[in-house]
Amino acid sequence: MIDPVANTPPPGAERRWQPLGAIDRRVIGVLAEKAKTTPDIYPMSLNAICTGCNQKSNRAPWMQLETSDVEESLDRLRALGAVGLIEGYGRVAKYRHYLYEWLGVDKVELAVMTELLLRGDQTIGELRGRAARMEPIADLAALRLVLDALKAKGLVIALTPEGRGQVITHALYQPRELDTLRAKYEGSGSADAAREEQSGAGGRPYTAGPPTVARALPPATPSAGGSDGGGVAALRQELADLRDQLAQLRGDLDEVRDAQHRLSDEVRTLKDALGG
Repeated sequence: MIDPVANTPPPGAERRWQPLGAIDRRVIGVLAEKAKTTPDIYPMSLNAICTGCNQKSNRAPWMQLETSDVEESLDRLRALGAVGLIEGYGRVAKYRHYLYEWLGVDKVELAVMTELLLRGDQTIGELRGRAARMEPIADLAALRLVLDALKAKGLVIALTPEGRGQVITHALYQPRELDTLRAKYEGSGSADAAREEQSGAGGRPYTAGPPTVARALPPATPSAGGSDGGGVAALRQELADLRDQLAQLRGDLDEVRDAQHRLSDEVRTLKDALGG
């Protein structure tokens, strides 16, 4: 059994999770997201889950699922023990997730996994900004500790080398999907190069968000003793810091843009939840 307080599996617990199809990942991600962001409408009806799957904010790729698609997915997830049907809500069936037990994760780890399930591959800077809307994640150092724990459980994989702008994703893809994703990033040393390649190949669109307050740039580091070598090293470090800030800023911009759509999405979800 999972400790209901700690929400972490006991030592030596058997792995329960397994790869899922794209629709199943979207459905389980929506249930986990709404449980954290809109607990008043959780557990969720079939219509509410379908609305959450099709919303345009915080989703990649965008989907247009029918209720029959979602219902079939829920049946599959129930058979796997990842989702449950909750009784006592009148004629409207309600569903909840069992991801704490199924994945063997805690609250912050689930927030990170939820964002990866809903948006797929992304830099750790983008991930921090997005996952922090569900659970507090102070900075990248705090996120890296969470990611290390998830990697140890086999739930997260790195698509680019460690360092600034590293791209990661979850491990719940089907094998062929994961091979395709790894091939996309093969030989890429930075997230910027991979994104540039993806954009030129018709990858998922990126829409700039509204203006936001610019962050202060790190001060230039003077070279030691006026040495040219020291100056180059300082510039390289400054550039690396700027890239890291840019990745975080992208995550923050995504969150601002998503917030513009979130209210209308949640209103529709609430209508579906109340109206069945």
